[in-house]
Amino acid sequence: MSKGFTTSYRIALLASLMLAMFAGLEARLVWLHVIDRDELLRSVDEARRQLIADYARRGDIVDDHGALLATSRSIVILGVDPQFVRNEDRTKLPELASLIGVTVADLQRTCDTKTRATGKNEAQGAPAAGSVVITLNPQVPADAPAAVVDTDAARNDDTELDEPDKEDNRPIRWAKLSDQVPESVYAQVTKLGIRGVYGRRVYRRDYPHNEMAAHIVGYVDSQERPVAGIEHYADFYLRGENGWLESEKDGKSHELAQFRTREVPAVDGFNVTLSIDATVQHIAEDELAKVAEQYEPEKATIIVSDPQTGFILALANYPTFDLNTFNKLSKEDQRRMRNIAVADEYEPGSVFKIVAVSGALNDGLVTTQSEFDCTLEKIDYNGITRSLPREDSSDHFDHPLSVTEIIAHSSNKGAAQLAMRLGDQRFYDYARAFGFGQPTGFPVGGEAPGNLKSPDKWDSMTITRMPMGQSVTATALQMQQAMGVIASGGLLLRPQVIRQIRDSNGELVYNFGRIEQRRVISEQTALTMARLLTGVVSPQGNAPLAAIAGFECAGKTGTAQKLLPVTLASGATVMRYSEKHHVASFIGFFPASHPQVSIAIIIDDADARCPGGVAFGNQVAAPVFKRLGERLIPYLDIRPTIDNDARHAFALGGAR
Repeated sequence: MSKGFTTSYRIALLASLMLAMFAGLEARLVWLHVIDRDELLRSVDEARRQLIADYARRGDIVDDHGALLATSRSIVILGVDPQFVRNEDRTKLPELASLIGVTVADLQRTCDTKTRATGKNEAQGAPAAGSVVITLNPQVPADAPAAVVDTDAARNDDTELDEPDKEDNRPIRWAKLSDQVPESVYAQVTKLGIRGVYGRRVYRRDYPHNEMAAHIVGYVDSQERPVAGIEHYADFYLRGENGWLESEKDGKSHELAQFRTREVPAVDGFNVTLSIDATVQHIAEDELAKVAEQYEPEKATIIVSDPQTGFILALANYPTFDLNTFNKLSKEDQRRMRNIAVADEYEPGSVFKIVAVSGALNDGLVTTQSEFDCTLEKIDYNGITRSLPREDSSDHFDHPLSVTEIIAHSSNKGAAQLAMRLGDQRFYDYARAFGFGQPTGFPVGGEAPGNLKSPDKWDSMTITRMPMGQSVTATALQMQQAMGVIASGGLLLRPQVIRQIRDSNGELVYNFGRIEQRRVISEQTALTMARLLTGVVSPQGNAPLAAIAGFECAGKTGTAQKLLPVTLASGATVMRYSEKHHVASFIGFFPASHPQVSIAIIIDDADARCPGGVAFGNQVAAPVFKRLGERLIPYLDIRPTIDNDARHAFALGGAR
């Protein structure tokens, strides 16, 4: 009798197959959950887990009235994950291309390129060309996990690549479309709803006034690294500290906020307030532009400061550059980025005469009426007969000059004899006290200390030449600081440009005040020197073109011959003073009896376009002082001295 379809053999076979299936399933489960568990969890974690850097906003740099000189603006780096672009979204690509300023062809090519072949270098452990090198962000807090990466795609790279597939191709997971998308444009991009297109918000540095105060403000590079100026010096305050968040993402690369496990907020940078006044800076730069147009000098500098505090109100250099396009300068034009006011040294010429005159008056060796024979060709000093320098001016002094006249007429021979009264060491000590031969400590970097040799390194002519501003070098800022000794009442004040540090909420963190470095001359001597320097701009002085009607102006001219290399017939090269190349300067302050503003004008090599081929300080720089001062008077509300008794006392004072 037949037992039908269900035989013992078939039942056994079916049971065996079922048992094998369950055994295989159990083996697979053991493999997945026990043997290969760690590796699979790592893969899932890498696929879903993400660590997102939260960028801190770099602090602002503002002028003394809060006007922005440097700021950070939020922009979006727009990219696309080609793996998620849908066919139905391709009709929107022309509109997207128009919004972000790329061609439709380029956009379509980026969206269609889904993989990149693994390069030979990549197989050896180096990334393929164009791939992202993910590095730790140096500004992420120290306690952040080691896996925190800069999700800005290293900012210079265009793509992020996934692990190679079976065909040894790397899927492209993000390709940059634009790195300069404004927030308003990104809002329009988002409305298009193109799947796979998304952006990353970052901050980029912006300088609203382009060239204004470029050498003071400085700049950061494309990686937000500070390079120069206040950007570099105050980076500790400005940069802030990046944060991060640890979370998971879904298949569309959208964050799953409910799975955030840790979040460290970014701390924005502090704001730096400068003593620079944008209006004063604009006036100084405008006057400098006029000088450049009129004389075409090699370079020039204007510095405006508050003589009572040492704070800089304006510092302008020619040539200059645009902070927003510094990276587009040619190699030849990169010299424009040099802050010549603090980095370049020059022989100051006759402005340096304030050292010898001040020192002799301060030590009581002379009075303002003491007279010197300024017709001498030679003079005996310390047992050696020495030649006196010739006079710069066309004046032929047929009578002994008083100290007052030595300053007013800028007598080289008179200055040399005053220095001899002091003696080598004492004259040198006064020059050091005035700040020469040492950096001022101005916080912009690259400052030159100047060159002031000690007496043991002098030759027999130094005591006759240094008092007139030869055999010594200084920067424009050092000369401004030195004249500030007289304007401040005898004190050497440190030049400063940072007034305050405030946090991102506007709360005061630190306030910088006046820094007195030392007393150089007495207050009475300073008053006497101020009175003598008013004689320079008088009708009888050598710089009447610097006078401002209704104001007591004090100052000193300088016309320094440049030391240039000369090739001799023998082929040897020596340094000699040029008769055709000069540095013209005028440094002064007003009102002289109560100084409220100090101005330095230094113009290098303007000779070619000057009458007679020589750029004299009283002809080239002095008129700039006048024009600049006249423009500053209404803005800074500078008023003449009203107290007639005080004015009379000033006019008569110091005649010791």
